[in-house]
Amino acid sequence: MSWLVEEHTTNPHQKLKELLQSKDILAVVGVFNPISALIARQAGFECCYLSGAALTASLGMPDLSLIELNEVAAMSTYIYRASGLPMIVDVDVGFGEALNVAKTAKTMQEAKAAAIQIEDQELPKKCGHLSGKRVVETQRMVQKIKAAKKVAKDLLIVARTDAKAVNGLKDAIDRANNYIEAGADIIFPEALETKEEFREFALNVKVPLLANMTEFGKTPYISLEEFRDLGYKIVIFPVSALRAANYAIKKTFEYIKQNGTQKGILNQMQTRQELYELIKYSEYEDFDKTIFGKQL
Repeated sequence: MSWLVEEHTTNPHQKLKELLQSKDILAVVGVFNPISALIARQAGFECCYLSGAALTASLGMPDLSLIELNEVAAMSTYIYRASGLPMIVDVDVGFGEALNVAKTAKTMQEAKAAAIQIEDQELPKKCGHLSGKRVVETQRMVQKIKAAKKVAKDLLIVARTDAKAVNGLKDAIDRANNYIEAGADIIFPEALETKEEFREFALNVKVPLLANMTEFGKTPYISLEEFRDLGYKIVIFPVSALRAANYAIKKTFEYIKQNGTQKGILNQMQTRQELYELIKYSEYEDFDKTIFGKQL
């Protein structure tokens, strides 16, 4: 159904909670615009993830805290309106200290995010799988989590810690437990490097855990089932779609540049009919007809 005629009746925060209760493991794909979220829904995914890195890259910039809260909130609204999927939204370090984080949480709840992910890096933050990261003092992150929980009751808080790469696994575990005490609903240990590290973390942190199965990073390729057995509840694939889309666009443009036609690669494209089915073209026409008595 299109957003014109479909009412998203379930609170996205409540829907995500229900998924966490009913699933032994939840695969969550990264989207970066509304049509990628529609494709995720069409493929059968029940939750999506808006990556700060993917959104920033889609705007032609590196993931160095260059996007603003209003840009993230606007994209979240567009994605939810189009897809109705509950969404975990990466808000980097929360766009400031505790008071700013409270504003961020309130804004993202209004933008229909089901959960926000806040990380404990210093500014300027870096991709979690790059070297040279710095983390804030534990208490600063605790204050951010408390601020978010105080103002946004219909929002799950994912606390990401980047401490393993900086201070070691024990500090990451200690921070995680402090974040849980502050009110974090889900913990995300970033850039662990072995199955043993993932297992050790899970044995010592007793809330739903999120694992990042990104490509070309420090984490080895671990399957959904393996993550489940290691004690994880959510696995995100944050930038897979953007990377695949960018590669396909690059190859298409190179082919047209070389051959002066797209005819030889039509079998690699979504057809007109497939696109119209995805965006519910006929439903928009039918809606218009019911209102104005004519077809577009």
